Amino acid sequence: MNLILSFGEILIRQQSLGDTFFDKNNNRLEIFPGGSEANVAASLAQMGDNVAYCSALPENALSDEILAILKDLDVHTEKAIRTGDRLGTYMLMSANGLSKGEVIYDRKYSSFSQLTIEDVDIDKLFENVSWLHWTALTPALNQNMADLIARLLQEASNRNITISVDLNYRNRLWQYGKEPIDIMPQLVAYCDVIMGNIWAANKMLGTAVDESFDRNTSRETYLAAAAASAKEIFEKYPKCQHIAYTFRFMDSPNHNLFYGTYHTPTEDVSSNVMETFDVIDRIGSGDAFMGGYIHALVNNMTTQEVIDTATGAGFQKLFVKGDFGNGKIK
Repeated sequence: MNLILSFGEILIRQQSLGDTFFDKNNNRLEIFPGGSEANVAASLAQMGDNVAYCSALPENALSDEILAILKDLDVHTEKAIRTGDRLGTYMLMSANGLSKGEVIYDRKYSSFSQLTIEDVDIDKLFENVSWLHWTALTPALNQNMADLIARLLQEASNRNITISVDLNYRNRLWQYGKEPIDIMPQLVAYCDVIMGNIWAANKMLGTAVDESFDRNTSRETYLAAAAASAKEIFEKYPKCQHIAYTFRFMDSPNHNLFYGTYHTPTEDVSSNVMETFDVIDRIGSGDAFMGGYIHALVNNMTTQEVIDTATGAGFQKLFVKGDFGNGKIK
C-alpha cells in the first residue's frame, strides 16, 4: 500500500458570522476542523487517493470527533499521535474571512507544537508511505518544530520517499527570533515538489521578485516572473523537479481571480484564469490546489493536466464551506 502522508497541526477554526468577532447584532460563531495539512489530506482522499494524516492531539472527545470526521472522508488516521493537553485554534475576525480576513492564532503549548522526536515512532510513521507532505507552517512554530521536521525529512529522504512542501507564509507565526530564510532553505533542500507563490519563494528561499508587482500587473508579466523564479529554485535545489505557483486576487469579499503555473526543469505551463463573484469560503483553496497538484503528479498526468487539475481543485474549494472542501473538480 503506497500512502501519501500529510504531516502537520490539526486546528480548530472559529469564525464570526458578523462583521466583528463580538458583533452585538450577530454574536454567533461557526466552528470547523482545519489546518493546511489536514485540508490537503481531506482533498486527496476525496479525489480517491490513498492518504494518511499525522498530527498530535490530546486524548479527549473533541480529538476523537475530529479524527472521526477525517476517517469518514477516507483519510487514514492510525498514525495520529495522542499526546499533550490542547488543540491549537485560529480565529477569523469576520464572516468566512471574506472581508477583513484577519486571523488570530492560538497555537502555543498545543499538543502538536510541543511534539518532540521522542514522541514519534519513525518506523510506524513511515510504514507503507511513498510520499510525505509538509508545510512551512510547522517550522514557523518554534525551533523544536523546525528541528523535528528536519529530522523527519532526513528520514524520509533516506527511505526514498517523495517529499512535497507548501511554502505557506504567515508572518504572525514566525515569532521565535528566526526568519523563514534562516530555516527554510535547509529544509526545502530535501524536497522533490514545491508549491507556493513568487512572493513566498522570495521570503523563504531568497529568490528574486519585483517589488513593483501588484494587482494590476499583467498575467503575461506574472507568468514570466514565475518561470524565472522556478528556474532559480531548480538551480539552487537540484533535488526539486516540480514547482507550482498560485496567483489569487480579490477585489471584493465575494470576488476571486485564480490561476496557476507549473514548472519542471524543461517546461513552463499555466492554467486558464478562473474567476467568480460568488465566493462562499476562500479558506483552504490553496490547500485544495496542493491536493490537486499532488493527485495529478501521483497519477502521472501531463504537465498541462497537472496545473489544470490543481487550479480546478483550488477554485472549486471557493464554493464549499469549511476548511476541508470537497476536493472535486467540476
